[in-house]
Amino acid sequence: MRAFNAGGNFIDTDASPDIGGNSKGMRPMELLLSSLGACSAIDVIHILRKQRQPLEDLRVDIDAEREKDKQPALFTTIHVSFTLTGNLDPEKVERAVNLSMEKYCSVSRIVEKTAKITWEWKVAK
Repeated sequence: MRAFNAGGNFIDTDASPDIGGNSKGMRPMELLLSSLGACSAIDVIHILRKQRQPLEDLRVDIDAEREKDKQPALFTTIHVSFTLTGNLDPEKVERAVNLSMEKYCSVSRIVEKTAKITWEWKVAK
């Protein structure tokens, strides 16, 4: 399935072959985790720019666990790892990441209703 937004942008979604899909796109739960990563990354970049921090690159990796033997199988735990590159002030990075995850990222605020979300960050030079 191809989902479009009002601006004409799209993303392909699909399901696994065992339920009739072809694995030719992101699965909805993968898309949810990707949305969490994108939402928090946008926040962190915006906050660091306001703090005049020279961010060169940002990578967000997410590991998650889902309920076993349940339908629907909700996420129970999600761990978000931020790897930032640049000559960054660690205190400002910590503030930016915490503000995103605790206050600004709408996706994390929704998902935290059913899953425990933890995070960490590191600056790679």
